[in-house]
Amino acid sequence: MDTPSGIALVVSDVDGTLVATDKSLSPATVAAVRRLDAAGIGFTLASSRPPVGLEALVAALDLRLPLGAFNGSTVCGPDLAILSEVLIPEAAARETVARFAAEGIDAWVFARGAWHLRDPSAPYADLERRTLQAEPTVVADLAPLIADAAKIVGVSRDHARLAEIEAALAADLGDRAAVHRSQAYYLDVTPPGTDKGGFVRDLGRRLGIPAERIATLGDAGNDVAMFRASGLSIAMGNADAAVRAAARHVTADNDSDGFARAIERFVLGAV
Repeated sequence: MDTPSGIALVVSDVDGTLVATDKSLSPATVAAVRRLDAAGIGFTLASSRPPVGLEALVAALDLRLPLGAFNGSTVCGPDLAILSEVLIPEAAARETVARFAAEGIDAWVFARGAWHLRDPSAPYADLERRTLQAEPTVVADLAPLIADAAKIVGVSRDHARLAEIEAALAADLGDRAAVHRSQAYYLDVTPPGTDKGGFVRDLGRRLGIPAERIATLGDAGNDVAMFRASGLSIAMGNADAAVRAAARHVTADNDSDGFARAIERFVLGAV
């Protein structure tokens, strides 16, 4: 069934977009995804989360398309089986972990299908447990995992300092890794040449859906690449000004059913 917007596929970010601040799915969000399905519009997720962090959402929303984990560098099926995976080059990964250590920032390494950290009581570890609905693997030394890292996260309560480190680390690593904050307190380092935009483009090609018939929703800097790969881009009201400026439309924030409102107004309704 064609809708006035002509959209055939919707790809959404998760944290800060699809789910509320407390990581819950609102009834309105669940209903909006069901309305997309009823309209024959595909729906999937592109997230900085690891595959395991998407499992509960797959079940709650009955997702059937491939999902982009780790900002699109790992693609998995709805059963979480890995379809493709790119790792961070080892030299860049080691430089990243060393930089975080020098800056006094906690480092998390996602590798070999698990979340690894040294201090289970570190800032935001409890939040990540609730988000992923999974426990970390506590290790004394991250070094043996670095060669297999799919994502490295620098975590800090000093959001302004993390923003400064983001710019400096991105400049130092150049094209050897992608560096973006997925939240004010999370600095993600992921494989080079891969981002959410690449995931959207690849999925569109796989499904035979042109960019102009794809809608994307997000709230963070790592979502802007996804906006550029789609014909209809929607930023959340809680997004930074630069992210809002990069989108075609802005909806309400993620604690005010902004996702559901965007689907109803811009995708299922007349634009």
